[in-house]
Amino acid sequence: MSIENELKSGNKKDLKTKIIAVTKTFPISEIKPLIDHGHLHYGENKVQEAQEKWNEIKKEIKNIKLHMIGKLQTNKVKFVIPLFDYIHSLDNLKLAQKISLEQKKNNKKLKIFIQVNIGNENQKSGIHQNEVMNFYKKCINDLSLDIVGLMCIPPLKGNKNEYFKLMNDLNKSIGLDELSMGMSSDYLEAVSHGATYIRIGSKIFGERS
Repeated sequence: MSIENELKSGNKKDLKTKIIAVTKTFPISEIKPLIDHGHLHYGENKVQEAQEKWNEIKKEIKNIKLHMIGKLQTNKVKFVIPLFDYIHSLDNLKLAQKISLEQKKNNKKLKIFIQVNIGNENQKSGIHQNEVMNFYKKCINDLSLDIVGLMCIPPLKGNKNEYFKLMNDLNKSIGLDELSMGMSSDYLEAVSHGATYIRIGSKIFGERS
């Protein structure tokens, strides 16, 4: 069963979940059949790789949407703004300030997700859930960022449904419409808790070598 059919087989007739095909490390030759099929949303986590793969294609196919889904360093933002359409990994104020500056230079606004450290893990980036509201207000009021939703990668251990529910509740409490969570191993659980964007790699392209 395809991912689309799996999602449709659930109990949500008005399901609006978008599938981000995670194309990192895969060459365009392996991605092109999906492009030709009409798929629009693609995710990359390394800026240089994305530039090499997508610059020309995005000029040819204007409605393709490119998502930055990896850790974003401030010195890479100037390359991200012209090429990408979404950022899923806004995780600190310095990065937010840099994005705001580069957007003004490029006269372009990206749709942005705040990354939440929903499991309070020391080794993971993200805003603590208790600080998300204040961070969100700074982003929209002081920096004029287009924050559309929250993003998380839940801990490997523990009940992912609980983390996804926490994210959905937090997203609703702020009044945001989009929610980025769920990957190849847990996207059905994420969608059941309101995910509107899921990031799928191996389920589409197979395991990376």
